[in-house]
Amino acid sequence: MTSRIRDLDRRSFLAGTAATGLSAGVMPGVAWSAADTTPKRGGTIRHAKGHGNTNDTLDPATWTNGFTVALPFGMHGYLTKVATDGSAEPDLAESWEATPDARTWRFTIRQGVTYHSGKPLSLDDIVDSINHHRGEGSTSVAKPLVDPIVSIAKEGDNTVVFELSAGSADFPFVFTDYHMAIVPSDGSGGIDWRSGDGCGAYRLVEFQPGVVARLERHTEDWNQNRGWFDAVEMLSVVDVNARTSSLVSGEVDVIDKLDLKTVSMLGRDPDLAIHSIAGPQYYSFAAQTDTAPYDDLNVRLALKYGINRQELVDKILFGHGTVGNDQPIGPSYRFHDPEITQHSYDPDKAKFHLREAGLDSLDVTLSAADAAFPGAVDAAVLYRNSANAAGINVNVNRVANDGYWSDVWLKHPFCAVYWGGRPTEDQIFSTAYASGAAWNDSSWSNARFDELLVQARAELDEDTRRAMYSEMQQLVSEDGGTVLPMFANFVFATNGKIAHGAFASNFDMDGERWMERWWFA
Repeated sequence: MTSRIRDLDRRSFLAGTAATGLSAGVMPGVAWSAADTTPKRGGTIRHAKGHGNTNDTLDPATWTNGFTVALPFGMHGYLTKVATDGSAEPDLAESWEATPDARTWRFTIRQGVTYHSGKPLSLDDIVDSINHHRGEGSTSVAKPLVDPIVSIAKEGDNTVVFELSAGSADFPFVFTDYHMAIVPSDGSGGIDWRSGDGCGAYRLVEFQPGVVARLERHTEDWNQNRGWFDAVEMLSVVDVNARTSSLVSGEVDVIDKLDLKTVSMLGRDPDLAIHSIAGPQYYSFAAQTDTAPYDDLNVRLALKYGINRQELVDKILFGHGTVGNDQPIGPSYRFHDPEITQHSYDPDKAKFHLREAGLDSLDVTLSAADAAFPGAVDAAVLYRNSANAAGINVNVNRVANDGYWSDVWLKHPFCAVYWGGRPTEDQIFSTAYASGAAWNDSSWSNARFDELLVQARAELDEDTRRAMYSEMQQLVSEDGGTVLPMFANFVFATNGKIAHGAFASNFDMDGERWMERWWFA
């Protein structure tokens, strides 16, 4: 069953990319090249990341931003990972198999793996690392992903058995989530995350939260077909102008989250390559539905009809994306439903819903910073301008970049948000829309949605599952608290020294696996 499940995932992903007219998520007409297809070792890659907070930690339960996504993918091992074609492929787990009802899963663990400290990988490390996100006392943001796990047991010397409360057709994808790093056990049921010891391609040398992370290649890595750089220097540079200048001047080799207003000019530099990859990333405005006035469905609908989506795609994304419809399952997903009625800019409809809410006008405060997504403040201003015609006064509250994800997101009742997406519908719905999920940034709760979420996860019939996910998309679009106007391509730039293979489109920066996949030509 193992290979059959992986082949099905691969076929579904390729069918999805074909439906969007893209090849492996690469946007036509945008620079995409690999100077040399033969990887070679050497050099120090320097990457200026548009994320990073001074209160970031090495605790897998707390990782929230692009900096703390890329870092663990370089230094830690995972049971599984997302391949460039979108399938789940082995990492620390050599293989896996499930019972016919997909409720019991056996993962065969790779032998001979050691941590950077020299400690051998053990089954206890795996059990304790996954349990770090489980249980009543867990504060992990990844808790919803592992809640279906009823028990974890060791079997022999190299097998871990997971019993689930219900079948899960996509269960191997759970362990591709960046929070699911395998970390040494502390010997008492917990994990030793403070030491920074890992079993990935690179060992951590220095970590200054919100400033820099430095890593060196683990020469004894079990997988010698990855980790081509001698060293990695990843800098937290939230200011987009500073990031861009550092690339143009040659101070760094790679930057993410480009200023799309100037990306065409940047692309004229023959020594640089601009990459625009279509995937599940979206930019949104989250309104907390447990807080007035967003607890009124008609207010939420007024906000959805009061935004000019195409204007945002044109002026914020500069064409590097597509219009969204207030739900996160875009065209790159297997079960995307293109038939859901599109919310279009309609001030009259917005006014109608305000009247249904008993209001003649509406005043709201929208918090934004470019740390949320590039152009977030400009997007909020455009939102204000379009909503004004509907009698909605959007007061744009420009807040500081530093600390945005700890002090604003999940705390301010209406704020700008980006989501990099997830490889499956179940993961993004479980993480961001399930009732009570730690990262449910609209505090939305819908009993029917929660019921379908559990059912769809366990459903093995593709047609039935598709119908379930279609209804869930409809529920989020019509009832949810997320105003989701646009899906944004992953847009990043590299200098001419960087070589690579085909890019993954499940997440930014080649699935944030750039440390292990790229090399210097």
